[in-house]
Amino acid sequence: MSELPLSERRRHLALSLPRWATDCLKRADPALARSSRPLALWEKQKGAMRLAAVDAAAARANLSPGQNLSDARALVPELELREIDRAYIGQVFSDFADWHSNASPIVAVHPDVAPYGDLILDITGVTHLFGGEAKMLALLVGRLRALGFAISGAIADTVGAAWALSHFAPNSIVPEGGIEAALAPLPVVGLRLDDAVVAGLNQMGLKTIGQLYGRDRRALQARFGAGLITRLDQALGRIEERITPRIPIAEYYAERRFAEPIGFMDDVLMTARDLAVQLGLTLEAEALGAQTFHLFLYRVDHKVMNLTVNAGRATRDPNHIAQLFVHRSERLEGEYDAGFGIDMIRLAASSVAEVESTQLGAFEVRDGAQDLDRLYDRMTSRLGPLALVRNKFVNSHVPERAVKLEPVIARTVDDPGALPDPDLRRPLRLLPQPEPINVLAEVPDGPPMRMVWRRIAYRILKASGPERIEAEWWRSGRNLEVLLPPQAREERGDPRDDSPKRKQAPAEPEHVSKLEAFDPLTTVRDYYIIEDDGGRRFWIFRIGLYGAAETPRWFLHGFFS
Repeated sequence: MSELPLSERRRHLALSLPRWATDCLKRADPALARSSRPLALWEKQKGAMRLAAVDAAAARANLSPGQNLSDARALVPELELREIDRAYIGQVFSDFADWHSNASPIVAVHPDVAPYGDLILDITGVTHLFGGEAKMLALLVGRLRALGFAISGAIADTVGAAWALSHFAPNSIVPEGGIEAALAPLPVVGLRLDDAVVAGLNQMGLKTIGQLYGRDRRALQARFGAGLITRLDQALGRIEERITPRIPIAEYYAERRFAEPIGFMDDVLMTARDLAVQLGLTLEAEALGAQTFHLFLYRVDHKVMNLTVNAGRATRDPNHIAQLFVHRSERLEGEYDAGFGIDMIRLAASSVAEVESTQLGAFEVRDGAQDLDRLYDRMTSRLGPLALVRNKFVNSHVPERAVKLEPVIARTVDDPGALPDPDLRRPLRLLPQPEPINVLAEVPDGPPMRMVWRRIAYRILKASGPERIEAEWWRSGRNLEVLLPPQAREERGDPRDDSPKRKQAPAEPEHVSKLEAFDPLTTVRDYYIIEDDGGRRFWIFRIGLYGAAETPRWFLHGFFS
């Protein structure tokens, strides 16, 4: 199996924080940081209370993870004990990983051995910003070590090699083509193997990675499984191993670093406007535009804030982009917190598409579409993406299905076959669900002379119809329902939304019929347009025929005026 060609190789920087659990708590609780007592975190494991993590002072006192809690107390009476909260520690580490995207746009938490404690950065093409790989590694390790974190790092071509070196040969920088020699003296546990596999290899006398070179691969696979061979090939670059970045990769972005941290939102928006100009020039050079823009605010306390805005169509207009962030900042209310300051801001663009250059001048055709799009963008950035919706026609003659709501900011192409028939008379307002009414008809199969809706009687003077609408036979087994966007379905508790955050559906009024008994294959409606003695016009329909086994039912469906 040959190695990857040099053109496809990438450079990776691994950071190992072996005492993250305790270091994280000390950063959050200054009292712990000032205390000279050893710190250990415990949890219940198989019914027994055992140590889950220890700091450096506890490790020097011969305490280690997995040790019985009572034994640890006997060895170190002054031991400071806290119960571990893995969910909190993992979340803080995820935010910590996002903050490292100020060094590289591709940053991932490496959970193969532990859910937190290991970071992998793809530094291909960014090391020149720091003066080379050595200076970049020294900067990233040094600034964290100055903050009190136990940290080590390494750089290599592959993820596996960088991880192994960061744990067992700190501060190593492996040149291209030198992976085999660099990994040879490291222990086999550096291949991220299970404890059982490591123990089996040690029993055979295979204690270093170099001792696996040249061994019969089939014999090793037969005894220890395919995982051993896979990990070895990944570390040596024979099999490509990719990382999954936490923050989406943006190919086009502009950023600014500050000599002194800033904190006011006005300063952030001014910087965003300058970055929008730089980003617009970059996109213009390639005849591109973008629909989604992300503003990342990197705080000095290792946290990242993200503001995202969307445009109705691809754009690269700096003024428009900057104004969208102005409106978006108005929705933050009290959520904006710069902490101890912001030392870097990045503006990134995604959903990129080609945008033709337009001539501005006497021969430009202005149809108002661009102005409307800018208005829609400003309204949605200020009020939210679902605050502005439009009616989208659906290719269906059933009234409830003929129109659905769609966010203007994410509108899709209209179906020409779904446009309504201009010869059909439809009401201005349609009820969410037809409501039952009581009627008195002079002729059984004719329009009613009187109806009662919501306990109010109406005397009918005029009527036209009927217009028969039958069920759509191809929608087998589907009940009639109002088409709503996902957000509206979540708020109404629609059963089609299986999200765990779905709210409980509000109770319907007594006068509303849910029409659960409708059968799409057999239901036939006869619609009438009626006008009462007050000039009000209604759209009603009848289900069933007089003389049948079941009594016909009448429903009110809409209003004309």
